[in-house]
Amino acid sequence: MIPLQPMGNRKNIVLKEIRIDRMAAEGKCIAHHEDMVIFVKDVAPGDVVDLKVTKKKKSFMEAKPIHFHQLSSIRTEPFCSHFGICGGCKWQHIPYELQLQYKQQQVVDNFERIGKAPIGEMLPIIPSEETTYYRNKLEYTFSTHRWLTREEIGSGADFDRRALGFHIPQSFEKIIPIVHCYLQPDPSNAIRLALDEFARTHDIPFYDPVNHVGMLRNLIIRTSNTQEVMVIVQFGGEAANHPEKVRQVMQFLQESFPEITSLQYIINPKKNDTYFDLPVELYHGIPHITEKMEDLMFRISPKAFYQTNAQQAYQLYKLARSFANLQGDEVVYDLYTGTGTIANFIARQARQVVGIEYVEDAIEDAKVNAKINDITNSLFYAGDIKEVLNEQFLATHERPDVVITDPPRNGMHPDVVQKLLELQASRIVYVSCNPATQARDVAMLGQKYDVIKLQPVDMFPHTHHVENVALLSLRDVIP
Repeated sequence: MIPLQPMGNRKNIVLKEIRIDRMAAEGKCIAHHEDMVIFVKDVAPGDVVDLKVTKKKKSFMEAKPIHFHQLSSIRTEPFCSHFGICGGCKWQHIPYELQLQYKQQQVVDNFERIGKAPIGEMLPIIPSEETTYYRNKLEYTFSTHRWLTREEIGSGADFDRRALGFHIPQSFEKIIPIVHCYLQPDPSNAIRLALDEFARTHDIPFYDPVNHVGMLRNLIIRTSNTQEVMVIVQFGGEAANHPEKVRQVMQFLQESFPEITSLQYIINPKKNDTYFDLPVELYHGIPHITEKMEDLMFRISPKAFYQTNAQQAYQLYKLARSFANLQGDEVVYDLYTGTGTIANFIARQARQVVGIEYVEDAIEDAKVNAKINDITNSLFYAGDIKEVLNEQFLATHERPDVVITDPPRNGMHPDVVQKLLELQASRIVYVSCNPATQARDVAMLGQKYDVIKLQPVDMFPHTHHVENVALLSLRDVIP
């Protein structure tokens, strides 16, 4: 390998004919040059590439491929025409069996490097039965800033810049129009394409995220295993002055897609797309959809979180229930309970389940889900977990025998970890979508807990993301 000489700054460093060695965390690969480690995106182990350095530190560099001399023998042909541009499904070029190996290794690496505690048993990753059309929720974005190819830019022609699709990675305004997405089953693609064409034909303005003008802003489609479909259209603030255009769009969707069971819309005058603080208006149908798991029904409202791979969520919840090893007389705390899916799923095996969640709307859904399933031994509370778990709360609800925790990607707040150390539940079942932050939290819990076993679960095929369930057991503590 022969490096080109730097020309003034790191942006001009090009490394020639670098062999990619192996996969690393967050979907990146590792290569080496002299004594430097190089982290590279969008390649595969075995590729030989020219790299342009994008970041240079004392002991490592980050780089992107600019020319492929040799493609790895492990590569497989991507199935999506948007591969390499769209930010999703970035591992389509890696065979699924190898994806699973890399994800398993990612969990091991994080617990060895960050957790730094002995692992009792590392169980093999549970694969996803479906590797395409496995998501039950997608969010598409309207924009007047369609992503242009190099050829289009170079032509100097005036292109229609309207687009409905996904964000280009690291670009808040540039959208790639999607022809066919392999993530969500029908009628997701049909609804998106039809609404795109209708908006163009009837001159409904797409939203301009730079100047914050326009009507159509986002399209959210949720499907369920009970064959229900929820569609939510998010309009820009100026839609409040044009209710006739809102009705025009919503009526089109209602008439064109009778399979939509919940048709809703949001008018968002803010400069960001978050809608959890905004009212959702029901235009047609019922205000929720329902997922079924075993004999339980889970009602999902527009703002509610539910695992986006329902089939694998079932595997995940069965694991949590198995790891909890409930005998029927335990008090269980379910932290970050969301809409109470895990809490209600395990309630019949426990004496009492207490779910705590920051989002109030989610807690209301959790209570509804308990009611419609005739579950009477689950209680739900909204609030900041580190503040809710005070002495008065513990005196009212008893201290837990088992804790199940399923925090967001950034893991648990250190104060929550400290609370768990004080509670001293006999077992902690830690469900995580980010093994790095999970390993960090487990390292702190290592003051009093041992890692009995780890079980990775693949929730998101063709991505580097992996879910992991850890069982922790309280050591004998001498008072």
